[in-house]
Amino acid sequence: MSGRGASRRGSALGAALCGAAILGGALAAAEAAPAPLAAPPVADRVVGLWLTGDRDAHVRIERVGERYQGTIVWLKEPEYPADDDQGMAGRAKVDRENPDRARRATPIVGLRIVEGFRFEDEAWRGGTIYDPNDGKTYKCRMWFEGETLKVRGYVGFSLFGRSQDWTRVADAPR
Repeated sequence: MSGRGASRRGSALGAALCGAAILGGALAAAEAAPAPLAAPPVADRVVGLWLTGDRDAHVRIERVGERYQGTIVWLKEPEYPADDDQGMAGRAKVDRENPDRARRATPIVGLRIVEGFRFEDEAWRGGTIYDPNDGKTYKCRMWFEGETLKVRGYVGFSLFGRSQDWTRVADAPR
């Protein structure tokens, strides 16, 4: 084609290509620029070190993928007392009530007791909590009331269970 129609089409095409190049350059610059630091998701509020309701253990809760789990990292009394009725006085506490005999020698410090939680409707649900004192695993739900982490273990329905208030503690070096 010749004449003014061809040059207008050429100008429009050139302008579109130029605009696309500018937009592409801006997008590339945006991708290369560091992202601003975002606040951790609300679901991660549970992550950290917690003093249990009995005030005898610290549990470190961590996020693994989309789920949350917790491990005992400190015991107020890490060894059995002198009057231990099973003859383990002075030894490090182990998971001796576990129904699986192969796990009864597992140290309590380092034992994962909270696992499988996902965050939904302002609470952590769908997980379990293991009680090494009786060797039983319970369904569990966790939620916040103020700065207190409420932890409710139960059998069947949460109506039939027990709750504890866990308190956040300063995170000690690992």
